[in-house]
Amino acid sequence: MNLFADVLLPLPIKGSFTYSITSALQHQVSLGKRVVVPFGKSRLYTGIIRAVHDNAPEKYTAKEILLSLDDHPIVNSFQMEFWEWMASYYMCSPGEVMQAALPSAFLISSETRIVLNAEKQTESSELSDREYLVFEALSNNHVLSYKDVAEILGIKTIHPLLKELFEKGVITFYEELRETYKPKTENYISLSAAYCNAEKLAEAFASVAKAAKQEDVLMQFVSLAGQNKESYSISKKKFLKLDGISNSALQSLLKRGILTEEQRETGRLHAYEEITHQAKGLNDDQSRAFGEISEKFASHDVILLHGVTGSGKTEIYIHLIEEQIKLGKQVLYLLPEIALTTQIIRRLQNVLGDKVGIYHSRYSMNERVEVWNKVQKKDGYKVVLGARSSLFLPFDNLGLIIVDEEHESSFKQQEPAPRYNARDMSVILGWKHKAKVLLGSATPSIESYHNALNEKYGLVKLEKRHGGVMMPEILCADVQEERRKKKMKSIFSSLLIEHMEAALENREQIILFQNRRGFAPMLECKLCGHTPKCNKCDVSLTFHKTLNLLKCHYCGYAERKTTSCVACGSVEVELVGFGTQKIEEEIMLVFPNAKVGRMDWDTTRSKNSYQQIISDFEDKSIDILVGTQMVSKGLDFDNVALVGILNADQMLNFPDFRAHERAYQMMSQVSGRAGRKNKRGKVVIQTYSPEHNIVRYVIDSNYEALYHSEVLLRRNFKYPPFYRLVGITIKHQNLDLVNAAAAYFAGILKDALEEGEVLGPEFPAIARIRGEYIKNILVKIPRNATTNKTKDMILFKTELFNITDPFKKCRLIIDVDPV
Repeated sequence: MNLFADVLLPLPIKGSFTYSITSALQHQVSLGKRVVVPFGKSRLYTGIIRAVHDNAPEKYTAKEILLSLDDHPIVNSFQMEFWEWMASYYMCSPGEVMQAALPSAFLISSETRIVLNAEKQTESSELSDREYLVFEALSNNHVLSYKDVAEILGIKTIHPLLKELFEKGVITFYEELRETYKPKTENYISLSAAYCNAEKLAEAFASVAKAAKQEDVLMQFVSLAGQNKESYSISKKKFLKLDGISNSALQSLLKRGILTEEQRETGRLHAYEEITHQAKGLNDDQSRAFGEISEKFASHDVILLHGVTGSGKTEIYIHLIEEQIKLGKQVLYLLPEIALTTQIIRRLQNVLGDKVGIYHSRYSMNERVEVWNKVQKKDGYKVVLGARSSLFLPFDNLGLIIVDEEHESSFKQQEPAPRYNARDMSVILGWKHKAKVLLGSATPSIESYHNALNEKYGLVKLEKRHGGVMMPEILCADVQEERRKKKMKSIFSSLLIEHMEAALENREQIILFQNRRGFAPMLECKLCGHTPKCNKCDVSLTFHKTLNLLKCHYCGYAERKTTSCVACGSVEVELVGFGTQKIEEEIMLVFPNAKVGRMDWDTTRSKNSYQQIISDFEDKSIDILVGTQMVSKGLDFDNVALVGILNADQMLNFPDFRAHERAYQMMSQVSGRAGRKNKRGKVVIQTYSPEHNIVRYVIDSNYEALYHSEVLLRRNFKYPPFYRLVGITIKHQNLDLVNAAAAYFAGILKDALEEGEVLGPEFPAIARIRGEYIKNILVKIPRNATTNKTKDMILFKTELFNITDPFKKCRLIIDVDPV
């Protein structure tokens, strides 16, 4: 019987493709396994088997599956269903979800290789100089890639030249598969089985009696092995580092057959120590909350834990995790930032040992594959702590999903598709697995709190800080008044300076928050007002003092800072505004004896840089930590007495309907870092608008007032949680084409939309990024409307747009539930 397989490919194409299964592969192919298949004229791709059946495709002749890559499926049925649901909801293809879900090392694809045509004798006179360079390189190396040719010629555009060589019959092409994942291996030294008994071992020592160095090496090995001579082995690398071990003597023992060498797969993941601590006991308030969560899970699949900063939510999480592990279940613990994993992973490993794994984008491609494989093993990870991508791991027995800091916008994927929100998708993943979901935050998103108040989610509150610690005292510095009275010292108010001096005198630590990296947001000429701008984006360049560069934070363009204005030649140029670099420098001038650290994107690019900064701050090697929003998220430091928010107005005046919600969340979260365990902390907010409602809500820790004011506005102006949003972005390098395309698409949407409304098209705050002009359209869909019907209409109009001249040249991006 002829069998066929539906294969999902990691491409932005609807549906899957049917391939025939050869008789040799029929016993190797099954749901969830990877296969290599041809696609198009010559490319080879890795696909995932979606289904096996005996129905031949009607519209085309099925090509054959070339190779099966796995002994066991790497994707399970839960994942396949989850991918399908996500693709449907976020209006993208299942292939795009697959591309995002799988570690890239799993996605073997082919690479085009260039070789000389063996059937043609080529004379050098037939070739141009550049063609001859390629011909000569192929004569010496036999095979080249496109990248090799570009490097040899020193040019980027090589296709016309290769086309010419191909048409002359000089070269030909073939596709070569590239498998990127390679298991990490290490060589181990063991005692040969023939010498494991005492009599034979004595003979071995006798045979090397005249070779003192070999005798020493053998003696050291036997001493290390002790009574376990038969089973003992040691890493060759570690063995050679021991005193008195020479490589030449070791090689001689290996040649004699007394010792043996074996290559073993070791893996790249850090081996954690055994459990060293029991979980801490819960106090009365935590015990009450824990009991309520357990009780409400009987009637709700999702619970929102609204606990103030420092209330001990993490300890409740640990007790819930232990409960699930005893039931033999798996747990997914989602965090918005990699920085947060550094502290929390230690706490979890102290209690749970090597049952805990980590998964995030700072892991290498090979490390991610090994975590994936370990989640699949029966004796593998029971708890995975990770960022949003850990949703895609191959769980098959999930019992609980914890989403910590659920309000964070970094749970939302921006580029590329699928543009999913990990918080929302955790609810769907829990539903697929029949698992429970716990959302935790001190400042919940308006949508989550609305769902909780309307009984869609259960609601549990923790209103007191752990250990009876009081909420921080929040003070407000009026920057306008301070400047009028000339009390400001650089960018610091007199109120902030006063409290910083007191904290440093008491040997306490300080966190200063400014959500802008770099030294200064822009450079401005005082004479003509000229500001250097990016040549590809509609933004001013940010000055980075350590590099002496003006940089664009959107495309990476950089240029040297000049001492005079490039427009008028005036030397009266000044830096306007301040970022984390400038704060760091100014602190050093005001407090020269203080040890200052900085936590932002520029200082945390390497894999272990977060951990190093956090460890230094915990060890009190840093007195003052300056940071962006990274410092606001769930970090727990014992000795922080003061938090300074240097520019609240930047958050309050952002043009977005969520600006006030986010400003409250950011200020409340960073304020929560102050005064953790021993004393009440203080927070100083610097603002030009001390009477602003949001500032008052932060000072009073009044989340309820924020919620009710925001909900009223959103109901009146048709925003979430009362309406669903679908954002549509149109991009192209030609401004006129973008304007015409956006107007056309908005027009056909408005004509077709039965329920809801279409806003736009409008330019966003930054209308050009990376050389492309941008226009946005926003579709608002009432909650009681048929959302799928509206989405189908938008997809249909998108297909129409993509075949309409000249608009099909534009890039159209759909973002469901934009944040």
